[in-house]
Amino acid sequence: MKLIRKLADFPDQLRGGALTIGNFDGVHRGHKTIIEQLRHFAADQNTALIVFTFDPHPVRILRPDQTPPPLTWTNRKADLLADLGVDAVVAYPTDKALLQLTAADFFQHIVVEKIGATAIVEGPNFYFGKDRQGDTTRLKTLCEEHDIRLQIMEPQIAGAELISSSRIRNLITAGDVDQACNMLTQPYRIRGMVTHGAARGTTIGFPTANLDAIDTLVPGKGVYAGRSWVDGRSHWSAIHIGPNPTFGDQLLKVESHLLDYDGSLYGQAIEVDFISRLRDIRAFDSTEQLQSQLQSDVESTREIARNYHG
Repeated sequence: MKLIRKLADFPDQLRGGALTIGNFDGVHRGHKTIIEQLRHFAADQNTALIVFTFDPHPVRILRPDQTPPPLTWTNRKADLLADLGVDAVVAYPTDKALLQLTAADFFQHIVVEKIGATAIVEGPNFYFGKDRQGDTTRLKTLCEEHDIRLQIMEPQIAGAELISSSRIRNLITAGDVDQACNMLTQPYRIRGMVTHGAARGTTIGFPTANLDAIDTLVPGKGVYAGRSWVDGRSHWSAIHIGPNPTFGDQLLKVESHLLDYDGSLYGQAIEVDFISRLRDIRAFDSTEQLQSQLQSDVESTREIARNYHG
């Protein structure tokens, strides 16, 4: 899979491909449906499957004070899309010049001239161009004018509600990673740099990697079962997000206890997947009670690992 940052670098051999445009934040099951249809078009025409996305999200330029934290960073998004069969991702560097293009100008400049798309697939809530002037009706007209195949997909539903990045973001904020994972194509993941903490975990037999500089949405407070990725290898982990009230510490922390891992992680960048929520954060009356609960958390994580098929 090729990640392209500038349209000036768009290879000639990719022109004429099947295209979809959107933010694709999180890469969820609704996005997967779009990619699957796009794959059929690409196969019919023996051409490339191309995703055009934005880096950063346009809202960060237009309304920076209202920008929600992203669910994925660009390279992670590209990897998730590659797993679905995408050949190339254009992560366009969003700027005010791009956002000032009318729907017709965006279509002509990006879709026709730069990419030369021969087929397009979008979801029902697709908008494009300045002030979101272009909708699926306008897109249909433009595609007909340029002899481009178009498919508008039906929305994907889970639990009687539309699957969307906004809905998934709300679930993760609430700590409901289980339901969020059911809508995503892969478990929710964050990344961060391991920094020095209070080292209390080591003293009570449960050393943790303390993550800082996290650039995506942090799940709500709680204890989770998941996996930590170190040098490309995953280690099942019990993950704590929140303060440590047993020790009177109210600072929110993200800490991952890697099961059966022996080694220092300080100064390393690691990634952490969230598979299932285990429990809420609470204060314990003694260190011994805390240790007993942590051991229970580890055993719960091992049980989830034994039955996990992701």
